[in-house]
Amino acid sequence: MPSNSKSKSPANDLAALLPQRLSETLLRERTIPRFVDSYVVEHGRHSLQVHAVLYRDLLNLLQREALLTVTAYALEIVTRGQHTEDDRKAKPMTRQEASAFRQKFLSGLTRHQRWNVSDALDFQSDLKMYEDLIARAASSRRPRKPFEAANHPFVDRCGFVLDSSFLEKARLAASRTLKDLETLSEQIVENTRKEASPSKPQPPRWRSTR
Repeated sequence: MPSNSKSKSPANDLAALLPQRLSETLLRERTIPRFVDSYVVEHGRHSLQVHAVLYRDLLNLLQREALLTVTAYALEIVTRGQHTEDDRKAKPMTRQEASAFRQKFLSGLTRHQRWNVSDALDFQSDLKMYEDLIARAASSRRPRKPFEAANHPFVDRCGFVLDSSFLEKARLAASRTLKDLETLSEQIVENTRKEASPSKPQPPRWRSTR
């Protein structure tokens, strides 16, 4: 039946699998704890880790910013197309396809994170803000000077949350972590695409009769 065929299409499978893979990998790789710990050691800001409850709250806030970042980047990769490992460019989705993919992706993310309606709407609102700021920065992109922080909402928000007293140092550290998050997002999308796509049948090998 057409409905079954549609539900099992690679794009739909990717929309269902990708939220879980992004969330799980982000936690497993410990990108945010490593970011904070390395910043503390590099700049001697041990006071950030003195109070266990405040430190846990800090990690939770930064983890949410990281999830926003990988979500925004993954959606951009999938809906706009990206070069794959064999150097073929994936076809961008139509507006209707992108909207449907986004809706299913966000529904899957809400279920995986066990958010209530308010939490889900808050995340989607922040995600839209992320995407708008990223698009605005891309439209006025200029070469970044050495040791200059990236113009990205993750960098600004994490820098302020992490260490507002040493904002520029915190923003530079967040810029390095941003690169790690974008690389991680690319890898997750590529691996999940392979997982979602059915393996291509191999052509039959004919034996020569001569």
